[in-house]
Amino acid sequence: MYKEIDNRPTRRIIHNARLFSPAGVSHPGWLLIEGKTIRAMGAGVPPAYEANGTIESIDAQNKALLPGFIDLHVHGAMGHEVMDADPNGLQAMARFFASRGVTAFLPTTWTASRQNILSAIDAVGQAMGRIPGGSTVLGVHLEGPYLNADKCGAQDARLIRRADRSEVGDFLDTGLVRLLALAPEFSENLWLIDECVRRGITVSLAHTAAGYEDVQAAVERGARHVTHCYNAMVGLEHRRLGTVGAVMAFPQLCCEIIADNIHVHPVAQKILVDVKGTDGVVLVTDAIRGAGLPEGEYAIDERTVTIREGAVRLPNGTLAGSILTMDRALKNIQAATGRPLAEVWQLSSLNAAWQIGISAIKGSLEVGKDADIVLLDDDYQVAMTIAEGEMVYRK
Repeated sequence: MYKEIDNRPTRRIIHNARLFSPAGVSHPGWLLIEGKTIRAMGAGVPPAYEANGTIESIDAQNKALLPGFIDLHVHGAMGHEVMDADPNGLQAMARFFASRGVTAFLPTTWTASRQNILSAIDAVGQAMGRIPGGSTVLGVHLEGPYLNADKCGAQDARLIRRADRSEVGDFLDTGLVRLLALAPEFSENLWLIDECVRRGITVSLAHTAAGYEDVQAAVERGARHVTHCYNAMVGLEHRRLGTVGAVMAFPQLCCEIIADNIHVHPVAQKILVDVKGTDGVVLVTDAIRGAGLPEGEYAIDERTVTIREGAVRLPNGTLAGSILTMDRALKNIQAATGRPLAEVWQLSSLNAAWQIGISAIKGSLEVGKDADIVLLDDDYQVAMTIAEGEMVYRK
């Protein structure tokens, strides 16, 4: 039976840390949490605080103190997936993610029937907010069904379709969708970009054969995000930009990347960060049911995938999501780019918060923001996770 970690202290002070924030690195640094909020922070030795109520002092032992990770694109873990439409499964996922430093995430759907997608959205609605002992459910990432069947990847091509106003209305009227992925090369999908922008929903270009002109038109309408860049899209050629070249050309677009060194070669990861900058790339996992579990065979809708040597594949060899976790993604992107942690930390948190409009409260260590915190050792192993002021994982 699950037992939540004792969270009686309402105030915590973390000290002797390498503290990473938009202002730079404080080494040593300290941070004070009151309730769910970062109340104070600074460099050096923390000031003495009166013990008005219980206060816990945590020695970070020179570990890296970062904002908690935010995963905008994740389908499952620990034997559960979003399309199971099970709030209990979402809670189990949230607790596993917390052990990997994730303090907030967008449960992500995939191409399915209207009713199955609605059921999944409803389950997310039931689980919304911070999960006891786990990370915070922020809303829904709707990945499909308005994609390009020629670039379906592991999506079910039989159910990919154009955007229908009645169906889309059912999805968006729930008020839970924060990010919506579509293929912009189809004229029937373009109105949906306008509608999402009107509602404050971020639009992502995904599973697409869009060329430069298609991407340009989508950007002009307000698209601002790219789903797992390089994957399930047309690659860059020197005489034809393809989707990859086009999204690199528009600074308005922020690109997801699955940095498991399987979906994208490390050098290609570096090229993307060099082109887009450290504020133009978002780390995601695209993890599925088998994340956190041993290698073997797992269900994905009516199909079966095999996890072997870190890769998730359909029987035809197509990659079908990942078993990546955000702590490993950050380690991999740092190694691939050769940039210091002081430059790449925001790829795992702040950039995601910007993309879905929550950077005023989440995504960085700043006074007044939610106390979403991860403590990492030198090998990027998670030592502690705090979500909205609650200790949800401690090694």
